[in-house]
Amino acid sequence: QVQLVESGGGLVQAGGSLRLSCAASGRTFRSYGMGWFRQAPGKEREFVASFSGSGGMTYYADSVEGRFTISRDNAKNTVYLQMNSLKPEDTALYYCASPYPLGPGSSWGQGTQVTVSS
Repeated sequence: QVQLVESGGGLVQAGGSLRLSCAASGRTFRSYGMGWFRQAPGKEREFVASFSGSGGMTYYADSVEGRFTISRDNAKNTVYLQMNSLKPEDTALYYCASPYPLGPGSSWGQGTQVTVSS
């Protein structure tokens, strides 16, 4: 089973940028795909972005389309989420999960906190 570790979260002002990382061990993203999700206080976890294992197609939630970019470094088995033009409503705990699409065998990281101040 894959182990996932997120990093890169922090406190940033509105309009700023952050880059999140999700490092994997035990399985390669290239074969299985990966998704980013987030959960704000009092809200359900929601989809943010993903790429498929085969073909590398990327998908984004409407709320982040054009501001966030998902990418990967196969040599490092790491997936990134570049977040630009951050808004206070992007404040949440961000998780990565793989394999994606999600299934019974999917693993989750521990999450990294992103806080955007107005």
